[in-house]
Amino acid sequence: MTPANWNLEDHSSAAPPDFHLGAIGAEPPGQGVVEGGTIPYKADALAKRQDNFKNRWKLDPEVKCYLPGIPRAAYMPYPFEIVQSAGNIFFAYEYATANRTVNITKPREAAVDTWMGTSNGKWMGDTLVVDVTGFNGKSWFDRAGNYASDALHVTERYTLIDANTINYEATIEDPSVFTRAWKISFPLYRHREKGARLLEFKCVEYTEELLYGDLKKK
Repeated sequence: MTPANWNLEDHSSAAPPDFHLGAIGAEPPGQGVVEGGTIPYKADALAKRQDNFKNRWKLDPEVKCYLPGIPRAAYMPYPFEIVQSAGNIFFAYEYATANRTVNITKPREAAVDTWMGTSNGKWMGDTLVVDVTGFNGKSWFDRAGNYASDALHVTERYTLIDANTINYEATIEDPSVFTRAWKISFPLYRHREKGARLLEFKCVEYTEELLYGDLKKK
């Protein structure tokens, strides 16, 4: 229920990259979810972000069905499910069948850098705090080209507001890209419609021509 996947910051509506797409490909306007309004980029990093934006219809990892990363997985326009056990908490995302385990009882360091990172969590009162590191630096935060490096460190906070609403916060740190830490926040709403469940969206099969079409024999 947030336009953050289009752009974490405030943004106006925009035309599609190809006029044949009409309104289907147009970008809707949205109010940002960044505390303070603006992401604090370093000058050279901002230039890269602007280049990402110009080429977003080709370079955005979402276009290629790559895993979304954190925190983007929380605000893509697809549902996700949280399953809690006695020891750990499991997140299953509909997009690209992405998933991750939050280690509660036994924190661990990232063995290798990955799209989704390594998540270690703890309870602080009624708030689940998740510390995420070990990213590969390839994911974007949104379709506008906002990004981070493999030095990204995300601290998430999930706080139950009522039986059907969670307040989500993520503090983002990356000294190689940003001048300071910054935060996003928005509510997450439970799906309450009859028969609601997580379905499969294995989108990689729809990107094969885009990724490998130039390798076909003529």
